Amino acid sequence: MLYVAVRGRVQGVGYRWFVRERARALGLTGWVRNRRDGSVEVLAIGNDSALEQLRALLRSGPTGARVSDLEEQSTEPTVAALDPFGILK
Repeated sequence: MLYVAVRGRVQGVGYRWFVRERARALGLTGWVRNRRDGSVEVLAIGNDSALEQLRALLRSGPTGARVSDLEEQSTEPTVAALDPFGILK
């Protein structure tokens, strides 16, 4: 499981759609959503190889995004994983 907060310029640049499409292509379940603090929260579940590939993609993001940090979340997510991978409001 990969559960992270992505910080930087990640809202208003298509970041959630980027994550959804890449996660689905990798066969992952889970979700992505904006947080009030300007970060993006990601929960992804799948095999280790696919999770590592997604982690690398999260660091780059789409054109226009500027990722400054991936912060591993230590608490359990409050929403269960979606299949297929989706965007939460």
